[in-house]
Amino acid sequence: MNPTNEIEFIQKSERIQPPKNYTQNSNVQSIEDYQFMYTQSIKDPESFWSQIADELDWIKREDEIINGSMPDFTFFPRSLLNVCYNCVDRHALHPQRRNKVALFFEGENGEKRALTYLQLYREVQKFSNVLLSFGLSKGDVVSVYMQNIPETYVALLACFRLGIIYNTVFAGFSPEALRERIMSSHAKAVICSNGSYRRGKVLNLKETVDAALRDDHPVQHVVVFSHIADLSVSMTPGRDHDYTELMNNASASCEVVPLECNDPGLLIFTSGTSGKPKGIVHAGGGFLLGTYAYSKYQLDLRDEDVYWNTADIGWLTSHIFVLVGGLALGVTTILYEGAIDYPHQGRVYEMIEHYQVNKLFSAPTAFRMLMKYGETLAKQYDLSSIRLLASVGEPLNPEAWHWLYRVIGGNRAVINNTWGQTETGGTPLASLPGATPMKPGSCGVPFFGHHLDIVDQEGHSVQPGTPGFLVIRSVFPSLTRDVFGDHKRYLENYFDPMPGVYFTGDSAVRDQDGQYWVLGRVDDVINVSGHRISTMEMESSLISHEAVVEAAVVGQPDEIKGSVPVAFVTIDKQFTVNEALRLSLQRKIIADIGSFAKPDRIHFVNVMPKTRSGKIIRRMLREIIKEGTVHGDATGLEDSDILDTLIAEVKDDSSHPLS
Repeated sequence: MNPTNEIEFIQKSERIQPPKNYTQNSNVQSIEDYQFMYTQSIKDPESFWSQIADELDWIKREDEIINGSMPDFTFFPRSLLNVCYNCVDRHALHPQRRNKVALFFEGENGEKRALTYLQLYREVQKFSNVLLSFGLSKGDVVSVYMQNIPETYVALLACFRLGIIYNTVFAGFSPEALRERIMSSHAKAVICSNGSYRRGKVLNLKETVDAALRDDHPVQHVVVFSHIADLSVSMTPGRDHDYTELMNNASASCEVVPLECNDPGLLIFTSGTSGKPKGIVHAGGGFLLGTYAYSKYQLDLRDEDVYWNTADIGWLTSHIFVLVGGLALGVTTILYEGAIDYPHQGRVYEMIEHYQVNKLFSAPTAFRMLMKYGETLAKQYDLSSIRLLASVGEPLNPEAWHWLYRVIGGNRAVINNTWGQTETGGTPLASLPGATPMKPGSCGVPFFGHHLDIVDQEGHSVQPGTPGFLVIRSVFPSLTRDVFGDHKRYLENYFDPMPGVYFTGDSAVRDQDGQYWVLGRVDDVINVSGHRISTMEMESSLISHEAVVEAAVVGQPDEIKGSVPVAFVTIDKQFTVNEALRLSLQRKIIADIGSFAKPDRIHFVNVMPKTRSGKIIRRMLREIIKEGTVHGDATGLEDSDILDTLIAEVKDDSSHPLS
């Protein structure tokens, strides 16, 4: 497929209507309803966000709704509320909801627990008193180095209750990565588990915390939850405290702290191209408003749902759609500790069948993994409860989309492929699952109150079918408010490239129906001899080859062609890496796209550099092929130990250019 045909594919893509039995229970039930509501929300965003605010509980509500514009803006200035109250108290104090399960927990080792809203309410108040006993208060920062377990949620909700700013760090990050985030945020306390399970192995998290705190640091207290009973850890007297002992002595009564809607609520670090990771600041109240709206309309979360978002708590998606959005809507959700394909490949399906999950949210990487495990495995389980499958993280290629729809969704579920960023605090692009037609590969339509556009390099809107830069022209509550301690970087990264808009750094196409197709980062669109090639398109071609498990394509500078594509692939173990396979993959891309898209090299690797959300970090692959190493920030890696292996594999494989 050449670039012209790529656009033709988008413009002629099939439309699959949501099933009627889903639509009749959806918050938006037709495309006409969506279009009317969207138009009104853009004309009068104050009314839309006021309606969302009406569904939440406020301590004090002022009349002003939106003040200012990009990059300096506020929502409901001087109005007071509390995120924890809206996520916990109002359900626990509701007679029909107090005994509803808020969290089902299951670990890869088979451990099972459940926590009702009333139980969660008591636990959160007790841990709030623990934090107060350390002298922590509104505006202080704590780092949370824990996995997907109920105690993590208790700790984070307690922070919201008191106005303490939290920063979650993926449980698996190195001591260097943890220390960087502790030092950058000036954290006064660390909350951690003693250990976690991952693919049957025990990760000693407390050991990592100790290593991160070897030199000077601002941490005064470390709270350790003994998740693994027989895992012994060192405890520094005066600094380290046992979670269970503290909770046993804490009162189960703690009032919420009234917080101005725009007070900082949380920090989430995202890796930069170079230098230090960026600490993205989200306003607590603004985050609540936005995530509640996204969860309500894009997932149609309802009282009767059993909902599973597989994201790790170290990834902002879990905060958006579970911790805040999901709990604010009073939903029953599932937490899972460990790898979702361990101890066997059918673990996801086993969980769906056992809990009768009807809404599943995961990453395209995870869905493609299930696709590679095969249809036969999926058929061994009862997946008839599934009504919605949502994804975020990177583009969901059409082949995986169709497989999901047919095999897991049984040709009856809604597939909602969304787009969002850490900085947006949600998904400005998504389907309205009961209203908008599904298009395999599309990221859906702009959300209410979000004015998105596709522009050229001068910032002018382009016509449908024309690729360009994806920008956002309107402010919204969950949009990042700053980079912690570096306001200049905040302006330079997101607003200086095109004044007056939020610059996403992504390229996209809008089709004639107003649906958006995100092609990837601007750096991931390769220009070869004047031919524009989307890396998503090339990766989709490679992934559809029976031997390929994962694929990533990046551009390498070339004196003649400008740039040439270089592919990285991991191969199913039943196949043998040889020149015949290399040429087979080359021919696949030529047949699917065209000879101009032929990769200059195909590197066979056993590992890919990934974020904690499972997204392949293509920037690192570009550095490896250009410089033979990674110079930029590497703390965002899920597994920092893989870089040496990857660099060695690429070096060993570099003697195989394609003709």
